[in-house]
Amino acid sequence: MTAGGTPVRFRPRHQPTLAMERSLSGVVCGVDEVGKGSWAGPLVVCVAVLSTDVAEDDFVARDSKSVSEKKREQLFDVVANQCAAWALGSATNIECDQLGMSAAQRLATTRAFEELAQRNVRPDCAIVDGRWNFVSPNVQRVVMKVKADTESLSVAAASVLAKVSRDRLMRAAAQAHPHWSFATNKGYPCPKHRAGLRDHGVSPLHRTSWAFMENLGLR
Repeated sequence: MTAGGTPVRFRPRHQPTLAMERSLSGVVCGVDEVGKGSWAGPLVVCVAVLSTDVAEDDFVARDSKSVSEKKREQLFDVVANQCAAWALGSATNIECDQLGMSAAQRLATTRAFEELAQRNVRPDCAIVDGRWNFVSPNVQRVVMKVKADTESLSVAAASVLAKVSRDRLMRAAAQAHPHWSFATNKGYPCPKHRAGLRDHGVSPLHRTSWAFMENLGLR
């Protein structure tokens, strides 16, 4: 409360804001990827441009790692609707094997920007989570920031959209490939995933060049 009794809205700690976006000019997007450390499934990159019609305090995007899977699903449609535009790009497990992760990240990112361009959306600046620039030359300016998904609303939106979209793909894949528990682990390492590999070998979705293959005696 202020001295006059007017309630004040306090922003919780670590909630992302538009501060980084406001420091940049032109059309600003947030970029985030999911699936880099997975043993199976695609690498997915999302590029998100927030709507200018939504007030900062009304944005609901959060770092996808900070909320539960159930909460991310609940946020998905709202986050999508609070974007002026967003797009996904992916690299398959086969492309990850053939190209290596760095090139696969660049490929998935380029595909996401190409999808935006088909909708006549061409960002001028990108805020990217991490230290390595896998986004250039798709935009003129790239701002790298470690844990950007906890500070930038654009990156937080991309984080939620990428994570939920990939999770849905892996849950659907689990129906055709039930032995590796993709519905719960989404292709990441866990005891059930390891057991599935030991008992049934690899699925068509596994990244067979990854070190886990040799570590588990699968090659």
